[in-house]
Amino acid sequence: MNKDKNKKTLDESEIRKSVRDFYTDIATGKKKTNVDSNELNKALGYSKEQLDSVPEEANMGLGCGNPHEKAKPVLGETVLDLGCGKGFDVFIAAKAVGENGYVIGVDSSIDMVEKARYIGTKRKFNNVNFRLGEIEYLPVADNSLDIVISNCVINLSTQKQQVYNEIHRVLKKGGRIGISDITQAKPLPQSVLDNPKMYGT
Repeated sequence: MNKDKNKKTLDESEIRKSVRDFYTDIATGKKKTNVDSNELNKALGYSKEQLDSVPEEANMGLGCGNPHEKAKPVLGETVLDLGCGKGFDVFIAAKAVGENGYVIGVDSSIDMVEKARYIGTKRKFNNVNFRLGEIEYLPVADNSLDIVISNCVINLSTQKQQVYNEIHRVLKKGGRIGISDITQAKPLPQSVLDNPKMYGT
């Protein structure tokens, strides 16, 4: 008997919903991360200056690195953050690009987007924009960005090649990327692969 025939095939929409629900629960406070966000982000390489530039309510401690280290946004540039959450990396980039620059955050959770918009308005970040959308199909024009950053989000996608196709589409010629993420070092147990809820944790 072919053992592969016994393997469950997960529905992609089920996985997407699980990921979206997980982060929606965090945005609305139903789920807690139970980490010291500042200490975690220091350990991940964020500087004191960067952390001081971010509204406290946007710092959820959900990243796995510092995408700004490689991307290095500068004054006047346009930046996109994939899976922006409440805007943590967007607000850091907004300070780096200054008033003449612009930063877009995209997230698939409407609750995250609404929280980010509220924080941005409350803290008077006039050079940011938060959009509801999926990273596989970005609500962003072709050849319009200097930089794309992402912090521990692309691993959540079931269509990673499509994500990179979109990054290539929206970047200007000579544009840059700064990605912090995790990768799989060895096969996961089938019990994990068969459980869509594990894709969001």
